[in-house]
Amino acid sequence: MHDPTFPLLALTRVLPNIDIPPNDNGLPGIEQLRTIVGAVMTVGLILAVLALIISAIIWGFGASSSNPHLASRGKTGVLVSCLAAVVCGSAVALVNFAWGVGQTV
Repeated sequence: MHDPTFPLLALTRVLPNIDIPPNDNGLPGIEQLRTIVGAVMTVGLILAVLALIISAIIWGFGASSSNPHLASRGKTGVLVSCLAAVVCGSAVALVNFAWGVGQTV
């Protein structure tokens, strides 16, 4: 009878264990790239705060002028800007979490 796990077992016997950690000094310019990524994250957070303020103002104008469409757009903008701030702020933690999960596979 044919064993369905045979290809996987054969592959694990042929390939040795490979352990390649991230290399912090493998390429020139890694520190500059980290600086650029940090600056982009800062700009993203600043723009998310600006979008939150503008969306809250639009929401207020829509609610005070009895314009449900404008108020709805303002609410959506507040939600999207809050989610953008969460993603910008937690990007490093999310990538580190995904890296940790990938290392256990």
